[in-house]
Amino acid sequence: MLYRTLELTLAPALRAVFRPEVAGAGHVPATGPVILAANHQSFADEFFIPLGARRQVFYFAKAEYFTAPGLRGRAMAAFFEGMGQVPVERGDPRSAAAVIDIGVAVLRENRALGIFPEGTRSPDGRLYKFRTGVARLALRSGAPVVPVGLVGTRDVQPPNSHRWHRKPTAVHFGPALQFGHLAAQERSSRVLREVTEAIRAEVQRLCGQEYVDTFASSMKLAS
Repeated sequence: MLYRTLELTLAPALRAVFRPEVAGAGHVPATGPVILAANHQSFADEFFIPLGARRQVFYFAKAEYFTAPGLRGRAMAAFFEGMGQVPVERGDPRSAAAVIDIGVAVLRENRALGIFPEGTRSPDGRLYKFRTGVARLALRSGAPVVPVGLVGTRDVQPPNSHRWHRKPTAVHFGPALQFGHLAAQERSSRVLREVTEAIRAEVQRLCGQEYVDTFASSMKLAS
């Protein structure tokens, strides 16, 4: 209900104010499971992807967002739940495996799952090496992966800032990538890295960021 309300109120307002350039939206299926794999520059990314996709997009969110005490905590939990955020515990190897299981469950409900394979926001505006969690999701679920290149969102909400600025933005969707035929090789680290790199190359093509062949700090997803 909250998502539907925001779709009718906040989404039109964001489109009117920021007028994001959207390209390739036809690559996003209107229904059914899909993984939207994007570069990550800003907290605003989670808003601009659904604007372009015209679908509700589910994301992983830290479990503490749902358990904070007091009135503010309850309000925050209600907001994240209404937006379709999926709570996950982070910080140990077992939680990393659970994230994959939760993501597959979301996809099996024919939902769109948004994922930022860098694992954290870019510290300097460059594109960092992708974690293989996105490959595990693709192989285990069989869902198509639609690469997403976000442009300008770092300027909308710069690092360490809570204010949004009216800046040019773009959301570029690429053709869906299919990896279901490799499902039996999920345990192969070579296959996982090859799939991950194929996704990363498409995301880089769409966003145009300089690539850094190393992981960014404060990783959030399993490698």
